[in-house]
Amino acid sequence: MGNKARNTRQRRTASALARLPLAMGIYLAFGSMAWAQDASTQAPPADAGQPAKDAQGKTLETITVTAQKRTENMQKVPISIQAIGETTLKRQDIQDFDDYAKLIPSLSYSSIGGGVFSGPGFAQVYMRGVASGGDGNHSGSQPSVGMYLDEQPITTIQGSLDINIYDVARIEALAGPQGTLYGASSEAGTVRIITNKPDPSGFAAGYSAEVSATEGGGIGHVVQGFVNAPLSPAAAIRLVGWEKYDAGYVDNIHGTRTFPSSGVTMDNAAFVDENYNWARTAGARIAARFEINDDWSITPQIMGQRQKANGSAGFEPKIGDLQLHHYFPENSDDHWTQAALTVEGKIGNFDLTYAFSHLKRDVDSQADYSDYYWYDQDPIFYGQYFYDDDGNLVPPAQHIDAKDGYTKTSHELRITSPKENRLRFVAGLFWQQQQHEIFQDYLVDGIASSIEVPGWPDTIWLTAQEREDNDKAVFGELSFDLVPGLTATVGGRWFHTENSLKGFFGYGAGFSSGTGEAACFSDVQFHGAPCTNLDKSTSESGSLGRFNLSWQIDDDKMIYATWSEGFRPGGINRRGNLPPYKSDFLTNYEFGWKTTWADNALSWNGAVFQEDWKDFQFSYLGANGLTEIRNAGQAQIRGLETDLRWAATYNLAITGGLAFYDAKLTENYCGWLREDGSSETVCPAGTLNPNGTFDDPSDDFPVDGPQAPKGSRLPVTARFKGNLTARYTTDMWGGEGFAQAALSYQGSRKVDLREDAAATFGDLAAYTLTDLSVGFRRNNWSVDLFLKNAFDKRAELARFAECKIETCGAETYTVVTQPRTFGIRFSQEF
Repeated sequence: MGNKARNTRQRRTASALARLPLAMGIYLAFGSMAWAQDASTQAPPADAGQPAKDAQGKTLETITVTAQKRTENMQKVPISIQAIGETTLKRQDIQDFDDYAKLIPSLSYSSIGGGVFSGPGFAQVYMRGVASGGDGNHSGSQPSVGMYLDEQPITTIQGSLDINIYDVARIEALAGPQGTLYGASSEAGTVRIITNKPDPSGFAAGYSAEVSATEGGGIGHVVQGFVNAPLSPAAAIRLVGWEKYDAGYVDNIHGTRTFPSSGVTMDNAAFVDENYNWARTAGARIAARFEINDDWSITPQIMGQRQKANGSAGFEPKIGDLQLHHYFPENSDDHWTQAALTVEGKIGNFDLTYAFSHLKRDVDSQADYSDYYWYDQDPIFYGQYFYDDDGNLVPPAQHIDAKDGYTKTSHELRITSPKENRLRFVAGLFWQQQQHEIFQDYLVDGIASSIEVPGWPDTIWLTAQEREDNDKAVFGELSFDLVPGLTATVGGRWFHTENSLKGFFGYGAGFSSGTGEAACFSDVQFHGAPCTNLDKSTSESGSLGRFNLSWQIDDDKMIYATWSEGFRPGGINRRGNLPPYKSDFLTNYEFGWKTTWADNALSWNGAVFQEDWKDFQFSYLGANGLTEIRNAGQAQIRGLETDLRWAATYNLAITGGLAFYDAKLTENYCGWLREDGSSETVCPAGTLNPNGTFDDPSDDFPVDGPQAPKGSRLPVTARFKGNLTARYTTDMWGGEGFAQAALSYQGSRKVDLREDAAATFGDLAAYTLTDLSVGFRRNNWSVDLFLKNAFDKRAELARFAECKIETCGAETYTVVTQPRTFGIRFSQEF
């Protein structure tokens, strides 16, 4: 980094530190405290039924969950589940996905989604190490972890919705396959965000205002509030709203690029900007509840959000700390609305639930793609450099304009027998339809009209496609108490899935005689593309099973054993000349325990497991920078997960969680396919066809042994992840003061499944993050001071390249957590 850039960041850092006058006080306040993270089940605040403050009064709060489609005490549910309650969400200042992911050891994620713009709202979620890396392309694999808002699925292929976490009752994380109750996109687990519902029993309202300063970056803020208003003794409405600004901290600094073959030089002076990666979010939720009688209720809800983001999620370490050189606009406008309806009632002693949802999401984005300089080639390769219509050389750098439109409609109808019966069941029907309108315009400014895609000025490559995914299922679980305390549960799901992809992809006829327009077979246009050159579909029917045996040893201790299955549907590759990718399946063998001790002052839960992953889907950048999806073979994940909650005294709560994983291939991944589309595991030396098969020795794609040999570690997930939180409260000034320290650790992670690519990228380094806070509460108001990432660590979350390494070299970007951020928050409830 040059002296000028270094001095600029030093001045900005000094300015930010000047805005943190209380930071040292916070450090001193925690000098003698144990570091910690995960307060998901701490003792409730003083106004929420906390026991008397004496040595005998320490106890843990009871956490209620609905993970098994029933309302149950979490300690009585024989599955691996973590729940973060509303009290903890407030205490930890949980605002979005990045915040609560730190508290769930089984949860991993990549902040790089499948779209051309990678920023807020594009995270790809993984659980228990079930990750091959690179998943999430807009026309790629469905997610392996299901995301739910209340009863409704909100998973989209490009990334999970970035739900604002305010006025939320709890977050439930169900680890392991949830195929029988939750279906296709819950192969490795399910995350459920449960909102607070309208309450006819009384009026309630609250608000929160926060301002924060990021070291070396900008000033951020959050304003949010809710109102719960009874309309009658049997009806109520609940309104929630939020607006926030996430300050940027990555700088796009001045630079030039000279393309090595043509000698053309670019300059990014027009796009130089400090604090480049900001995001502004605004949204609202309105819900009503109508209690028709003692047995029936209707709860409609509409939630919407708009998030405008700028800049890149990653920076270029070779340029400088939190700096990059980009040459084109980078932004996204992500706006979505979800309408939901839940009807609950009784037929005799049976509970009947109908859940409907309709999600519409539109993402408009622009992205710098200047690292893709494959088109800067000697004329021997293409027969020409890139010229304009007057014969002048133009920079061969690309940028992308994209529009992605999603719709997702789901229906679920289920019936549940009384939970006190010795024989009980849950059974239901599920139907879901997802559509994705895909438009990506790859632009090279000023190129000659003879090589454009017809009708699209400056377009060298166009993707204009329509994807549709349909799911239908019948599911059920049956439980029987063999003897008091010993329960057997058997479950199944019978499904039918369909996936289709049609439209246009590729070049104009003036640039390529074998792809794009030259491969068209129909005049039907998608998004104004010249024609149709792709129209394929695939479908599948099958079943999943689950068996669980649980033993409630006494009222405080339970053990269980589970066999369960999950799957993810196959689909059509965006590059239509590749074969479809097949479904992959996950089989889980698990032993777990749930225990409480010392008169409910201590709980210790955990599970050990083995998961076998068959024909797992692997996504990577192929030719022309397009994502390709292959079935890479077999893998196995063995692990241990455990969490602890301890009410040490009436005013000291300690919670924590740990996860250990050994995730690896159990057979070779060669990187090429048999003619039937299946993955080869015997890897001779030779050459590959462009479509990934191995039958023509004249093609120049050399292969020498496996790209990932048996025993290779799976990417994305660390071998060890853990967190610990300590919170101390004390009476002061007629109210209650608190001090809290939270620590989260994640080990090193591999970036790519393939050995060569992983070596080029390097591993993501292990990191430890420390969050500190102090505050005071009196009557109905509270004020909190917080210091996130207190030691200003560059915790590495992801590493990526815009273009495949073999084509464009090692132009790598690293995504890190937000630098040290100090803030103050005022809250009040009525």
